Amino acid sequence: MKTYRERMRELREDSDRTQRELAQILGTTQQVYSRYETGENELPLRHAVTLCRFYGVSADYFLGLSDEPGPARRR
Repeated sequence: MKTYRERMRELREDSDRTQRELAQILGTTQQVYSRYETGENELPLRHAVTLCRFYGVSADYFLGLSDEPGPARRR
């Protein structure tokens, strides 16, 4: 399975968004966002949650724990 960094890039590219656009959504800079994708900086949990909601994917998918992108299921 993929890492969250790979998922971040894949989801961004699949939605035809730039790093700058996603950085604005997260309230950060393009440089910091780029460091999240490359692994130079760890992605804060609050940003992971924002990205999951933005893309409509489960946290398990985003974090690379599942290959099913569907929304999280409540148990």
